Amino acid sequence: MTRTRREFLQAGAAAAGGRRRNVVFILADDAGYECFGPYGTRQYSTPVLNRLADSGVKFTHCHATPLCTPTRVALMTGRNNVRNYTDFGALRPGERTFAHLFGEAGYATAIAGKWQFQGSRNAKGTAPAEGGFDEWCLWNTPITKRERYWNPAIDLNGKLKPVSAADYGPDHFSGFLLDFIERNRTRPFFAYYPMCLTHSPFEPTPDSADRGSKDRQRNFADMVAYADKIVERFVERLERFQLMDNTLLVFTADNGTEHTIRSELRGRTIMGDKGATTDAGTHVPLVVYAPGMVRGGRVNEDLIDPTDFLPTLAEAAGLKATGHLDGRSFWPQLQGRKGSPRETVFGYYFPRPYAAAFDTPYQHPEVRWARDKRFKLYGDGRFYDVVADPEELTPLESRAERAARAKLRATLDGMPEHGAGIPRAQWERSIGAVVPRWRGARVPQ
Repeated sequence: MTRTRREFLQAGAAAAGGRRRNVVFILADDAGYECFGPYGTRQYSTPVLNRLADSGVKFTHCHATPLCTPTRVALMTGRNNVRNYTDFGALRPGERTFAHLFGEAGYATAIAGKWQFQGSRNAKGTAPAEGGFDEWCLWNTPITKRERYWNPAIDLNGKLKPVSAADYGPDHFSGFLLDFIERNRTRPFFAYYPMCLTHSPFEPTPDSADRGSKDRQRNFADMVAYADKIVERFVERLERFQLMDNTLLVFTADNGTEHTIRSELRGRTIMGDKGATTDAGTHVPLVVYAPGMVRGGRVNEDLIDPTDFLPTLAEAAGLKATGHLDGRSFWPQLQGRKGSPRETVFGYYFPRPYAAAFDTPYQHPEVRWARDKRFKLYGDGRFYDVVADPEELTPLESRAERAARAKLRATLDGMPEHGAGIPRAQWERSIGAVVPRWRGARVPQ
């Protein structure tokens, strides 16, 4: 029987008053919105996410930063990178994360997948336990050296897990969290799954027809399909233990698709633009499924950015997020209320401040921008209609869009001009620098 909106709100209130809500947060790696069926692709197979979007809430304007570490720092802390980003591969020691928030409230907390936060040559980092997690099963910690897929290196609570060449990393990572959910089914839990899929190297999966394939595009498609299959495992486990009605399941991604991957979407070819600040570098999927507390079958067009997840998850669980946060909760929108949606999103990007040169897709000079659903304004004054010009090839010169420009300028003026965690010598060196457009001429970004 289909629930009415009132019944959903009553069920949610009952859950909040009794068992505390669980959270399963799934973050795909390097997969833009164009790779997922809810957004119209017929090239990639994602039947599970299709069903979850049809039964849950699909957001159409979720924008990350263009690279993994910057997005993950923002979503874990609820703070914009301009305030607390220090270097690629580093989460600044002492940062308060969503895992701290849930752990202090009595939740069991666990993470599996990719860490990549324990520091660089230029910036200190944070270990999983210091980041608030009780348990972990991770790749890319100081003790992991091998690949993340076949014959993976896995840090299981501080010790290397024995594996073989026949072992597939994503099965181990997801299996760990599935076991965590089962072991903690009688208490509230927070499970964070920053999956390794679909990041390069593009290798066959256990379901690939040709396990020896070297075709990057075909293997990438298989990896998208396998990521979808793993999402299904979480839904099945939650349903098996009758936890789905009291669990918020979130699926999103950290940045756009790798720049060698070509995707077709509604008659348009989209080249991945990971590492660049274009739509193809930042526009990511966001599907929320919570059949016991969120009325489904809806599409939401509000602007969402990575800082919004911490306050949203906190409000959904009835917790109070403290400290200076840039995020804005979209929990009211999930409940079918108007909420307080953003009019603009502020972006800050300086992924490798200590790079010798800005000459690869992932070494970018410091840049700031503000955008709404149609227009985008950079700190240096470049102004684009990103609906008509998603690759940002032709800046708008006329003043016809004066109101939009003024709104975005106000957003820029309300945020710091340079990264607080970046030494002055580094951002000064990047001023005026240019990076290649990897599909064409060298232009400012």
